[in-house]
Amino acid sequence: MNGPAPSLREAAYAAIKHRIITCAFRPGDYLNEAFVSSQLNIGRTPVHQALDRLMLEGLVEVMPRKGVIVKPISLDEVMQIVEVRLLNEPHAARLAADRATASELALMQAILARADGAIATRNIEELMLVDRDFHAALAAAARNPELAEVLRRLQDRSLRFWFISLNAPGHVAEVRNEHAAILTALSSRDPARAEQATRTHIESFRRNVANHI
Repeated sequence: MNGPAPSLREAAYAAIKHRIITCAFRPGDYLNEAFVSSQLNIGRTPVHQALDRLMLEGLVEVMPRKGVIVKPISLDEVMQIVEVRLLNEPHAARLAADRATASELALMQAILARADGAIATRNIEELMLVDRDFHAALAAAARNPELAEVLRRLQDRSLRFWFISLNAPGHVAEVRNEHAAILTALSSRDPARAEQATRTHIESFRRNVANHI
């Protein structure tokens, strides 16, 4: 045997990551491997490997004499992530306006349709996942796997900040409208408009998170 099955490693990774981005594991929480293993009903080896992977992705960190903790939220970190997103994501939207297929546009429309029910029930977790899925679909439609991977990592690190910002009164409606504006521009095959709509969306995120951290 060469360690746990990939399915167990992936299950541990997905479960811990989900708890981090939804703040079930809160910023600064100490993640005891034995406790996490018991909570997930997954062995300690895949849990350890998942935490190593999450450390590389910037979601957890090792603190001397404390062990592994969920990385604390830092306004400086948010601003740095936003700067890199502003350099890359509007360009991806410009590419997607030219390259997206009809089925990809339909997928983005279906993703955004999920938001209405989530807004009605104030399901912040589902709204956050709508944002994740929409941005992933947009990145895929740009037809540049390297760029999509950069955006995936940035989005993963942004998600728990979204969870905080989406609790702000009225912000969920703004996000829905911003997503709709991006999709309208993509569907109109208007690269400049798609780029600007995406930039506006990210800037809105920056302002809202800065006001709630």
